[in-house]
Amino acid sequence: MPADPADPMTLNPQTLSRLQQWVGRTETLHDVIVAAPLHGLSATLDREDELATEGSPVPALGHWLYFLPRHLQRETGDDGHCKRGGFLPPVPLPRRMWAGGKFEWQESNPLRVGDSVQRVSRIESVKHKTGNSGDLVFVQVRHEFFNGNGLAMTEIHDIVYRAAAHAGELAPSPIAAETGAAWQREIYADPVLLFRYSALTFNGHRIHYDRSYCNHVEGYPGLVVHAPLIATLLLDLVRRNAPGSFIRRFEFKAVRPTFDLHALRVNGQPEGDGKTVRLWSQDHEGWLTMQGKAELSQP
Repeated sequence: MPADPADPMTLNPQTLSRLQQWVGRTETLHDVIVAAPLHGLSATLDREDELATEGSPVPALGHWLYFLPRHLQRETGDDGHCKRGGFLPPVPLPRRMWAGGKFEWQESNPLRVGDSVQRVSRIESVKHKTGNSGDLVFVQVRHEFFNGNGLAMTEIHDIVYRAAAHAGELAPSPIAAETGAAWQREIYADPVLLFRYSALTFNGHRIHYDRSYCNHVEGYPGLVVHAPLIATLLLDLVRRNAPGSFIRRFEFKAVRPTFDLHALRVNGQPEGDGKTVRLWSQDHEGWLTMQGKAELSQP
């Protein structure tokens, strides 16, 4: 049966036009940086950091532990996310993933424990594309974080919405990951690690903990490792190998899903300029799963 052009839950020209109405929408939220989530993140990353106290700087990407979703349980959709609508556009495609992001931190004004922080968010764009797996909708959101001293960091968040899995769906051709990185770390992202990160970020998305849902509804072979977790592991690799350096900028792009069935590897290769580090992750077969780049200030 053809889609009803008047149905707002089908991806037709009318719906795509309606989604464009979200471009330019803003949202302002407030939160206070407390220490406990940072302690939990250190434990989850297997780091023996000193306990964060008043005035301790928030490590790069630690801001994801704050401004957590606050929707009520009855407002949760079948996938574990908040039901569509509200600040984000109500894209009628069932699979929602973190596609990538760009970040810039103000070295003179980092977020610190004890800060009262304001996050101003804006829908920058809503774009429709068609891939091998069907319709794709990319939503880009800009977040700016302000503490008492002004702008502390900026984040560009790229979200992709995908059509439901179907029999015979062609997966994108995998890309072989580069070998021989100067920095390498192998991590087994087991269900416990995924659960702990979901809990830290109050992420109810069922692809990270409900294996039956992953297999039978979204068509994945295993639990999906969070893209933000992999990005955090990439920057954790930088922190382990370049201690004391300030991460000024970072960008990443998710290339291929990573599952809990096997170990993953994060890799880093410092460039000759002494400040840029190429970063990437790979699965157990050596396929590239995420690529990124960090820019550092030397201590």
